[in-house]
Amino acid sequence: MERKGSSWADQWDYSHPETGSGGGGGGGGGRAKYTKKFGEGFSKTKAAASTGMKKVKGGASVGLHWIKDKCHKTTHK
Repeated sequence: MERKGSSWADQWDYSHPETGSGGGGGGGGGRAKYTKKFGEGFSKTKAAASTGMKKVKGGASVGLHWIKDKCHKTTHK
């Protein structure tokens, strides 16, 4: 059986950069574009997670205070 191209392991081997995109020198711009998009998406995700956790923390705090007030009222009657 004849193999053409590289194996699946060779695609993760960065010691031979000339076997990569084949163009030679022009592949860096695409990576920068995706890195920038990833960074923007990550910051949006981080902000949404932070806002969600603040809401969860506030809701849990209100719920615990409600339970504390209910227990406190029933024990001191």
